[in-house]
Amino acid sequence: MNSAQNTKKIKWQMLAFMAFSTVWGFGNVLNGFVYFNGIQVIFSWILMFALYFVPYALMVGELGSAFKSTGGGVSSWVHDTMGSKLGYYAGWTYWACHITYIASKSSGGLKALSWAIFRNAETYDTFPTLAVQLVTLAVLLIFAFIASRGLKPLKSLTTIAGSSMFVMSLLYIVMMFAAPVINPNGGYVDLHFTKEALIPHFNVGYFTSLSILVFAVGGCEKISPYVNKVENPSKGFPKGMIALAIMVVVCAILGTVAMGMMFDPNEINASDKSFASYAANGSYWAFQKLGQYYGLGNTLLIVYAVCNMIGQLGVLVLSIDAPLRMLLDNEKTQKYIPDRLLKKNKYGAYVNGIWMVVILSGGIILIQSIVPGAASVLKQLTKLNSVCMPLRYCWVFVAYIALRKHFKTIPADYRFVKHQGPAYFFGWWCLIITLACCFMGMYDKDTFTMILNIATPCVLTALGLILPAIAKKQKG
Repeated sequence: MNSAQNTKKIKWQMLAFMAFSTVWGFGNVLNGFVYFNGIQVIFSWILMFALYFVPYALMVGELGSAFKSTGGGVSSWVHDTMGSKLGYYAGWTYWACHITYIASKSSGGLKALSWAIFRNAETYDTFPTLAVQLVTLAVLLIFAFIASRGLKPLKSLTTIAGSSMFVMSLLYIVMMFAAPVINPNGGYVDLHFTKEALIPHFNVGYFTSLSILVFAVGGCEKISPYVNKVENPSKGFPKGMIALAIMVVVCAILGTVAMGMMFDPNEINASDKSFASYAANGSYWAFQKLGQYYGLGNTLLIVYAVCNMIGQLGVLVLSIDAPLRMLLDNEKTQKYIPDRLLKKNKYGAYVNGIWMVVILSGGIILIQSIVPGAASVLKQLTKLNSVCMPLRYCWVFVAYIALRKHFKTIPADYRFVKHQGPAYFFGWWCLIITLACCFMGMYDKDTFTMILNIATPCVLTALGLILPAIAKKQKG
């Protein structure tokens, strides 16, 4: 019997790879490179992994171990430690954060389609912003309809596209490092690993961009349900998470160096327009150049663009459907939600909830129709996501602090640290870092972007506070 159970256990090495494919992506390398002045981001990556990501991942391990029967949902963790009202707010935050994400997936899918067809950045960027945003809104409406019909083909396509994107991210690093040997005259950028080239300038731009890195390394709570399926979780899980951190930091550093061989940061930062263009198109240029180094023309670019398009649009459906179900399916918190939002159609989809997603995400899309240039819209959405999405991580740390307060009454097979003092320190440390980076990330020298960064989380928070009052009135 024991041997049969052991065969089903996950080895820590497998856990590390599962988590790696969940957390890391090629876009993280690009955003770090663009927003942190090229290879200077290496310093920031190392600090972020050592001081934030490793304790974050190990705290998730303890939460997943303590609440193994709840499926690993953050709202369930908060509910079981702090009550149903705060559990509702945790679920609401997780859902609300996806509103900006959904808007960005619509835009990102169109961008990828444009690159697959036209194989350049200029065509998409010359389209009138209003026209692009109206098409983006149409895409949102189409995929909201698909989500409301419970259609699942895109979910399997998303898995395939996500896996291929993961492989291409690793392939990019290997092929780029081999390129100078195969094609010595490729016209690479000279890299200088001096103190001046590696140590960043700690200015306003640096601190207001840190939310980009926090956004990049977050999300490992998705693997929390597997904690107790690991061989010897008290030792196996931390090994897996440390291996994950090492793999991610190695990929971040090598990916940054590879990108540094292609792009000159001075060119990126030459103007606001060039910065926005690199933020929106850098990943496509990277694969286009890589194909040219190997004499493959635009082949790698087209493969990457098609995989990215399928992935973006598939994630769009999942992001409309899954967070909404996490919020509305929880029977323990349904008393805080108005009855109309709980209405389902014959396919089992929350139709009014989907309409709420369309109105809020569609509002962001339409507001951005006044932004000059489609590239600027994508840059703006990247920054807005980096402000909003990490706010959901805050509930992980709140739940962890609450769990440690119940140290004697809620058992866990795995503990991040044995003593309460260090546990509280790391919980509060990661919570404060996340909040500080999100608030600093709201600042932008462009007034409209800053207003959007401040107004969006405020509106979503206000709506989350209003709904329980409406539900209380309805339900007496």
